[in-house]
Amino acid sequence: MDQNWRHLPPPARPIASAATAAVEAAQRRDDEALTAAAGDLAGLDPAQTGLVLGTLIRLLLEQTHPDGLDGEAVRGVLEHAVREAAQWQPEVDPHVMLLLLAGALGVADEDEAETPKPEVLARHAALVAADLLGPRPVPPLLTATFTEIQRAQLND
Repeated sequence: MDQNWRHLPPPARPIASAATAAVEAAQRRDDEALTAAAGDLAGLDPAQTGLVLGTLIRLLLEQTHPDGLDGEAVRGVLEHAVREAAQWQPEVDPHVMLLLLAGALGVADEDEAETPKPEVLARHAALVAADLLGPRPVPPLLTATFTEIQRAQLND
């Protein structure tokens, strides 16, 4: 199903389309489609893409852990996501997934010496999101993500 993102502002549309394609590819374990979608995401504005993917992951964490997250819960999310991804993505990097989870939770170390390449971040974000999402469809969560971003920007 091809999602229509016309209700979003023009700069958000390609991010929404590429993020949907990346997470859906990760859900299907389609390496070729994930590579293409991660490349598309990597070619977009990194700040905007990072905001969308980070917010998506945060919302998924909040949904899957409604009582809150402690260190043990984050470790469990990380271990599960890495194990699932490693079954078909042998180059999965647990450190990159940890950086994504920390960023989504607002506890990332801004002084990180070496930031992974945008395509690596996009690929790993799709893998984490797909693991947290399970078989649920991506578009409703991305719609909630953009709603949350809009709400946060209006309240700033």
